[in-house]
Amino acid sequence: PQASITARCIVASDRWGIGSHGLMRLPFYLARLQAGGINPAAELKTITDLPSLVVFDGDDGLGHWQLHHAAELASERAMVNGVAAVGVGRSNHCGALGIYVWPMINRGLVGIAFSTGPAVMPPWGGNKALLSTSPIAAGIPTNPPTVVDLATSAVARGKIQAKAQAGAELEPGWAFTKDGAPTTDAKEALAGMLAPLGGAKGYAVAVLVESLTGMLIGPTLAKNIPDMFAASQDGLPQQISHFVIAIDAAKLSVDGPHSRTQEFEDEVKVAGGRLPGSGRVNPERLDSNDEITITDQVAEQLKNWSQKLGI
Repeated sequence: PQASITARCIVASDRWGIGSHGLMRLPFYLARLQAGGINPAAELKTITDLPSLVVFDGDDGLGHWQLHHAAELASERAMVNGVAAVGVGRSNHCGALGIYVWPMINRGLVGIAFSTGPAVMPPWGGNKALLSTSPIAAGIPTNPPTVVDLATSAVARGKIQAKAQAGAELEPGWAFTKDGAPTTDAKEALAGMLAPLGGAKGYAVAVLVESLTGMLIGPTLAKNIPDMFAASQDGLPQQISHFVIAIDAAKLSVDGPHSRTQEFEDEVKVAGGRLPGSGRVNPERLDSNDEITITDQVAEQLKNWSQKLGI
């Protein structure tokens, strides 16, 4: 089940059109599994178990199935207690963070998720990378569901890697060289730093994410997390941490059952807008007949790995 959950989460990213977090990442995961940076036999070890708070040691396992389990457990506990939070430390990259609020959405709950990664972003006004892209995701059980899924850097690092593989230039304002100079060169950006989303405000939100993951759950701050895009670090465990919160939406109302959710959805449509993430398919219910698009380079990498592994 761990492998099938991981496969579904990876493919879901491509189905959503977020190729930078989908099958493009699989060769990097496989290289890290072979080199020992990811533990294929990992098991979640319970560190804290309270009615509304559980913390696991991820034993250096893949982040996808570990964070999915955390989201499922948080959902189950929130159905009983109204709110529940689950943390996973000593884990690995989990792909697109928005996938992990769907166990909550599918139960009519609100879901919030945080994760960390290698340091790529300096503090506001600083010149040394101390923060990861510090992603945050949230799911609201509207119809269709609202899914907020974003990095607090100007762009997710996977998009930088995808641009580097394609030999494409970056948008101005996305990244800096390792010396702090603005750059549109993707390879320089991978070795350098990313700009925060929205300047000082994005930096402040990134500090919140780092606090709720690397700082409080641990065991590693972003500045010490190995880079999955650096082959020389494949044998080093990333020790990434994740945190999810589930809230029983029905228990939040001060006036009982209401129509405000539908009212807000309708008003957004009337104003000519749409709810964030409303076009994304449910990753828990993917249709095997759906098609995804990957680059020729990713297809070639997967073919090479298939031959290497004999599958």
